[in-house]
Amino acid sequence: MGIAARIASAQLQGLVRSRRQVVAGPLVGLLHDEDVWFLSRAVAAEPGVPFDPAEVPWALETIRKAFAAEGRWLSAELVEEANPGLAYVLVEHGMTIVSRPPLLAVEPGDLLVPEFPAGVTAAVVASAEEQEAANAIAGDAYETDDVASPFQPEPADGGAVLIRMDGVPVATAAWTAIADGVTEVAGVGTLHSHRRQGLGALATAYATQQAFEVGGATLAWLTPGDDGADRIYRRLGYEPKATAVHLGDPGGHLADLR
Repeated sequence: MGIAARIASAQLQGLVRSRRQVVAGPLVGLLHDEDVWFLSRAVAAEPGVPFDPAEVPWALETIRKAFAAEGRWLSAELVEEANPGLAYVLVEHGMTIVSRPPLLAVEPGDLLVPEFPAGVTAAVVASAEEQEAANAIAGDAYETDDVASPFQPEPADGGAVLIRMDGVPVATAAWTAIADGVTEVAGVGTLHSHRRQGLGALATAYATQQAFEVGGATLAWLTPGDDGADRIYRRLGYEPKATAVHLGDPGGHLADLR
């Protein structure tokens, strides 16, 4: 299995742990019990397996109906190289491609962890109270209240880190549940008051390192939100391995998709 299909397959395995599935041909809709728009989405049902374009219309309609029945807006996240052409068939049937960011990945031996400045420390979130602090940072960074993640005591199920400056939490990052040795590093955020000091890079590198060392991952991936983040992640050892495609139905949260 190529790296693109491996990442897409691991993403699917991780998502199904906490979501209800609506399997329809080449697609699977994943409905989260929490009505937060980005927690529910569609992905490819069989990464790495060729799909039949003729199955896409009824599959998409089936998933649209399932999402509409629960008042959910439909978005999709694909790895282009794992299912070539699937995104463009979805576009033919009404979805909109919002972004195609590079999918960057790193293995343990290639990760570069920057030196920590004086007064800056890092630690894995080890309690519900620390998770609340991480959630508060993410909420400030993304200017939303829809980023509350639960505390995960088992590293293989995912985890988060806190970067502190002089003992005060100022940045965070997380890794997702590990499947087939693969994890996504996400939720990188820094308080507005402490941006442009390299703290997001430290959080990303430390979260990646802990996903490897305590979570048991052998491959970590992420998608940068902009060119600046892309440059930062590449300096940590992340390299482009595939292309992510983020799509959504018209309306809803299209403007929020990245």
